[in-house]
Amino acid sequence: MTYDFQAFPAPAKLNLMLKVVGRRPDGYHLLETVFRFIDFADTVEIAATDDGVVELVNPTPGVPVETDLTVRAARALQEASGSAKGARIRLTKRIPMGGGLGGGSSDAATVLLALNRLWGAGFSRERLMELGLKLGADVPVFVFGRNAFATGVGEELTELDLPEAWYVVLHPGVHVPTAKIFSSPLLTRDSRPSIMRTLETTQQRRNDLQAAVLAEFKEVDSALSELAKYGPALMTGSGSCVFLECESQDQANTVFRTVSEKYDGFVAKGLASHPMFDRV
Repeated sequence: MTYDFQAFPAPAKLNLMLKVVGRRPDGYHLLETVFRFIDFADTVEIAATDDGVVELVNPTPGVPVETDLTVRAARALQEASGSAKGARIRLTKRIPMGGGLGGGSSDAATVLLALNRLWGAGFSRERLMELGLKLGADVPVFVFGRNAFATGVGEELTELDLPEAWYVVLHPGVHVPTAKIFSSPLLTRDSRPSIMRTLETTQQRRNDLQAAVLAEFKEVDSALSELAKYGPALMTGSGSCVFLECESQDQANTVFRTVSEKYDGFVAKGLASHPMFDRV
């Protein structure tokens, strides 16, 4: 059977700041972080059907279909909305897995946003964010659709206006397991919460997970050290990708030409909003 696929973007994110400010009784860590969308994205193609079947037609190697976030997102919306419709999903990955760029979460959010419209579910952005949180802590910000200051486990979001910037992003070639880093004895869990949130969070450049990752993964340490030759480089999320913020595309391209001799990576522009922000 031939399906009518439509293509939707699933952008990557950077954490411009990430602090661990505490821990809940259930073990989840309390965070403060700044999410920034960038114009480097996966592509999620979706064909809505009437057969009630949700299928990922090109499974990611090593990821069981039933655990793939795109499939879980579609089924979560299907169940919550009571829709009898189905979907065929085709995923083109560009965002490295295990790199701290939010690729899986972004893919899931794009499925929620796209199918909400294709199926005529009519859910609000807030309702989609609630569904997304059950899939992963980073999913809500991609549904929220704006650069944001996040607290809680990452789901309490305040929109931020961030200046235009370009980023050099390097992938050291290793997959960092998030759970391993959050259980590390080297992890700082008592950083001081921000008081003047907008001022502090847009000026700080720190990541409380970075020390634990650098101690465990020398490849990340090496990539960060290389990029730090050109400015205040930082790791995003729980790694493994590292990035440098630049004022212009020319500056970013100049740095990348040099560091790309040793490392895979890319240059990306910071976005003001998710490219699907207006599709709710």
